[in-house]
Amino acid sequence: MNFESFLGNIYFGSMDMERFHSFQDLEEDEITREVIGKYLEVTKKYPPSYLEQQGTIPAELLEELKKIGYFGLNIPEKYGGVGLSLRQYLQVVAEIAGKDLALALISLAHLSIGCKGIVLFGNEAQKEKYLVPAASGEMIFSYALTEPKIGSDAKHIESKAVLSEDGKYYILNGQKTYITNANYAGGLTVFAQLDSEKPGFMGSFIVETTWDGVKIGKDMPKMGLKASSTAAIQFKDVRVPVENLLSQPGEGFKVAMSILNYGRLALGAGSVGAMNQSMRDMEKQSARRRQFGVEINSFELIQEKMVQAKVDSYVASAMTAFTAGMLEDHPQARIAIESSHCKLFGTTRAWDTLYNALQVAGGSGYLATQPYEKRLRDFRVTTIFEGTTEIHSIYPPLFVLRNLNKHMKAVHPSSTSKLVFLLKGLFGKADWKLRFHQRVMNRAARLAKANGRSVRWLLHAGLLIYGKNIQNEQFFLRRITNLSLHLYGLVAVLAKIDGAKKMGRDISEDLRILSYFLEVARQSRKRDKRLFRSRKEALHKNVAKSIIS
Repeated sequence: MNFESFLGNIYFGSMDMERFHSFQDLEEDEITREVIGKYLEVTKKYPPSYLEQQGTIPAELLEELKKIGYFGLNIPEKYGGVGLSLRQYLQVVAEIAGKDLALALISLAHLSIGCKGIVLFGNEAQKEKYLVPAASGEMIFSYALTEPKIGSDAKHIESKAVLSEDGKYYILNGQKTYITNANYAGGLTVFAQLDSEKPGFMGSFIVETTWDGVKIGKDMPKMGLKASSTAAIQFKDVRVPVENLLSQPGEGFKVAMSILNYGRLALGAGSVGAMNQSMRDMEKQSARRRQFGVEINSFELIQEKMVQAKVDSYVASAMTAFTAGMLEDHPQARIAIESSHCKLFGTTRAWDTLYNALQVAGGSGYLATQPYEKRLRDFRVTTIFEGTTEIHSIYPPLFVLRNLNKHMKAVHPSSTSKLVFLLKGLFGKADWKLRFHQRVMNRAARLAKANGRSVRWLLHAGLLIYGKNIQNEQFFLRRITNLSLHLYGLVAVLAKIDGAKKMGRDISEDLRILSYFLEVARQSRKRDKRLFRSRKEALHKNVAKSIIS
């Protein structure tokens, strides 16, 4: 069966070899260097600590950012944007997020998700009307999906949009919360149910914040990202012209999820930036600090933190770039699993790296005069928004299972036919093979292939054992995700190294990083390929009962 997904097809025995062999990582070019240089020049007068004390982005800084095209980085030149490709844009994201995530977020929320729906699904009239002011920064955008009672379960949002009797407007009612850029925004991409009898039959709308019935609350006090705007938005009988519906009625959920693919890649790139900055800090601090008569960078436990950061940053960068390449070729490509992995791997590893950077700094790292505690506070939310770590830890197998069930319902309607299909799936073979001159690359390819087989085997075996209850077996689902996560990391790194080798670059350092990550993936496989619960997982329920009773 064909999942129209790079990873999904690997699970079921095939790989898009053209996609793999054609990938070449993008080096920073003159355009991205110029964009980054202008940003650094403009923002050097506004250090992160100053913006945090202000609790907002000063109007004069916003105006300077507008002048350098900061709000139109990846908007096509046709509409007044800079016209960066996705991978160029993500390089910029990594750089600016590493400097100050709070300031970077206004652009990320605006470009990666806020007005992205117009770029992807807007008609020409919508693009002309809204992308031009979006690119200039005159109309900053927000993405309004999350509600007070609904977060990850987006299909069941409660906001509603009802077509008026004259058919000219949708009457929008509801409330959104935790909306980034809310008090900077002039435009919103809003999602609402169109039919209360059909959860998930949604519409996506372009809404202007100056319209009657739109009320934006005060900025919420937050743990970090204090210069960014986060607020609730209420909609009361807002008359949205039918011309402002993005795509078709009922396709709002598809629009929302397609946009989030881009948002998750931006978070992956931002995570790489945070890791790279922390790596630089650890290198400086560990060379400067002396204990027991020697620099602390001579200690294995300090080296371990820096090695882990370097490997994780490299892998996250490869995963993000490889996924972005798919979207560059097909802007609405089905990369839900891949973008989920980029977000999960990037944000969790970056959090560990930020923690370790403070640890390497020692007691001074705990001081508010140093950048570490602010970076930790700012970054903490990345494991929550655009899908929590917990959701992304089980989402990939649930996504595949949903497609498997659809396939069985359509092609194998009888119980016997389903049973035969699932049993055959246990013994399916992979028809792809990657061959390289470097032994470590061949070992990595074999492990990636083995993980793909294990994912397929576990999915079929899980359906046979757990049936419909499989969606509640979260430890089981997390193990599958871990296998897939390391599979994708290995494939992306192999593609990156293969492309670099073809370009004649020195890959000796890349191979050392691959060797290390290969061992990480091998240890994960030993732990996660099991079908049944570990002893610890089995004992979990006994303790949990006393907590939740």
